Amino acid sequence: MDVRTATVEDAEVILALIIELAIYEKAEHEVVTTVDEIRESIFGSHSKASALIAEVDNKPVAYAVYFYNYSTWLGKNGIYLEDIYVSPEYRQQGIGKALLQRVSKIAVNQNCGRVEWSVLDWNTPAIEFYESLGAKPQDEWTVYRLSGDELKNFAA
Repeated sequence: MDVRTATVEDAEVILALIIELAIYEKAEHEVVTTVDEIRESIFGSHSKASALIAEVDNKPVAYAVYFYNYSTWLGKNGIYLEDIYVSPEYRQQGIGKALLQRVSKIAVNQNCGRVEWSVLDWNTPAIEFYESLGAKPQDEWTVYRLSGDELKNFAA
């Protein structure tokens, strides 16, 4: 198993894994991005995101996408882990842990104050995995979102 920084040539693989993740989360219909949009949004000159690929025998089987955020209270950047996903047949082999550890090393090397992510409340296997690593849920916070027409209407 190898974890490496993704390159623009991985855009199709990343999209395929995004779709796998969406199917797992029962939200495949919400994936509207394209390979070209992945190329631009993760690998383009104005990208704010980065990605990692995990391979087994040179076959991509998992990915992580992250970006930097900022904590005013810490006075430091942090990393927000947008996605971490391992194809089902490759779970329980340490691949997710290796991806999360790589993101954590990036955070430490960049003097970030924390790594954060969200998990669906019904995803018990993921929750148990994260807690086994020492991650703690932030139950006092509720995530809000403006998107789609609501975002456009409010911005107007």
